Amino acid sequence: MYWQRVAGLPGWLKAVMVGQLVSSAGSLAWIYFTLYLVEDRGMSPQEAGFAAAAYGVGLLLGNLSGGWFGDRFGLRGAAVASQLSWAVACLAMPFVPLGGLAPLAAVAGLCGGATRPNLSALVALALPAERRREGIALSRSASNAGFAIGPPLGGLLAAYNFSLVFVLDAVSSLVLAAVIWWYVPSATRVAAAERVSGVWRALRADKSVLVLLASIVVIDTVYRQLFATLPLVLHDAGSPAVAYGVLIGLSSVVIVLLEAPLAIRLRSHHASRVIAVGFALVAAGLAVLGAWPVLVGAAVAVGLITAGEMLYKPTATAQAVDAAPAGMTGRFSSLYAAASISGMTLAPALGGTTYQHHPHLLYPLAAALALAAAATTYLAGRRPVVPARPPVEALDGPPSG
Repeated sequence: MYWQRVAGLPGWLKAVMVGQLVSSAGSLAWIYFTLYLVEDRGMSPQEAGFAAAAYGVGLLLGNLSGGWFGDRFGLRGAAVASQLSWAVACLAMPFVPLGGLAPLAAVAGLCGGATRPNLSALVALALPAERRREGIALSRSASNAGFAIGPPLGGLLAAYNFSLVFVLDAVSSLVLAAVIWWYVPSATRVAAAERVSGVWRALRADKSVLVLLASIVVIDTVYRQLFATLPLVLHDAGSPAVAYGVLIGLSSVVIVLLEAPLAIRLRSHHASRVIAVGFALVAAGLAVLGAWPVLVGAAVAVGLITAGEMLYKPTATAQAVDAAPAGMTGRFSSLYAAASISGMTLAPALGGTTYQHHPHLLYPLAAALALAAAATTYLAGRRPVVPARPPVEALDGPPSG
């Protein structure tokens, strides 16, 4: 059943997912960025931190703005342009003087971040509404599979020559750009719809999207404590660093194996309820960490949080696209993409400060916030459904070169 549904996906979409796997496996430069700046370019840790922060700001802005370009110039063209720009930035990094590294990092983040909302919109529009969750889950599985392959390879290349890390990142990005350009249909066909004057007016007309975006900002901030503060917790508990790496690696494997089948199994369930349950599982995992801050507790917590992630992430992405008026798919996808990485900025600052001054309060507070987001999302889903907007037709047509 599962493989039959995968086989039934449009051929160009399967090609894009292979391209995503290759690109994710090569996405190494920014994993090792601060290490590169300190060891290879002689920056201080503080200077490297500011450069990495510049990349994070660019990434957030890219996710927020990419869909605007996709709606204006075409999702396919915008995704290709952002991948090409990212590749140029990667190749330029080893040659830029120290003073230009932070600005280049910001530009690179902007270019790389702009790809995600356009790809999400392309994947979503490739399928009818009832199959969007599974399509997005399969897309995430392809990316997670690549992430599982890439970091060890990047570590070997970095030990030999750091510049090769940037070269491989650029080449893998060019592969994805070529796949998108060659296989993705060159245009979307949008069903006739009432003209909407602007994205903010559309958001005000559908408060459920605002609730979704706000809840995603909250949940992403607490979810990313897995990366911001859990390593500190395990270190303080006396666990070796490799134990944390194994936990996160196993989480990625579980997502690759189970997220898409789970999305297929739950495709008929109300989106808001699936998201709310996912949030509640994240809350449960954070509560376990608060009560049991040792390696075994962390393993249980990561399992619960991973289960919650598999429920809410593909479902919420699809819900944002489903809510988009005709012609605004890219912009709604951008709003969701920006909300879904907001924790990359908020989690380290808020989590690190709380852990330093009130370590025993961090995870209970994070769990309470996640539970509040779950309750809000569930209650919002019980409101009367707004009549559906005219649908956006799925992408079709032959591959174009």
